[in-house]
Amino acid sequence: NTAIGYAAMQENTTGATNTALGRSALNANTTASNNTAVGSNALVANTTGAGNTAIGEGTMLANTTGSSNVAVGLIAGDGITTGDFNVFVGKGAGHGTTTADSNVAVGESSFVLNTTGASNTALGANSLASNTTASNNTAVGKLALYANTTGTQNVALGTNALDAAVTVNNNTAIG
Repeated sequence: NTAIGYAAMQENTTGATNTALGRSALNANTTASNNTAVGSNALVANTTGAGNTAIGEGTMLANTTGSSNVAVGLIAGDGITTGDFNVFVGKGAGHGTTTADSNVAVGESSFVLNTTGASNTALGANSLASNTTASNNTAVGKLALYANTTGTQNVALGTNALDAAVTVNNNTAIG
């Protein structure tokens, strides 16, 4: 293990091959291994979640047992607690996600309100930003599927594509 910074990896007992760089990075980690936390409070609450990478201040700060997640950018994925296999890149990307699995969000504030929606892809600033529990959506482009909260099985390609759709299902919009 490598820990640099005040209270970095402070509670570690048997966790191995972890890297913590920054104030309180991986602070609560006890037995989890193969985590990388870079930035103040990155993965601060993680206890047993393994194989996570968190780069940026406050990234994945609520994660406790979620594994195999990647978060890069200020407060990216900061709400995730137990979700697995998520990728969040950009300031605030995946901010509200708590227990959801297998999501990809790239772009500032993309997928910002999601809590439990799974298997979604959001590429572009504010794409799928209002999504809360919906799953299996693909939004590519700034503001694509922006207002969607619970609609599933949608594909929106292009800036503002399906941006006003709130609860619709099984739609495809290009342009």
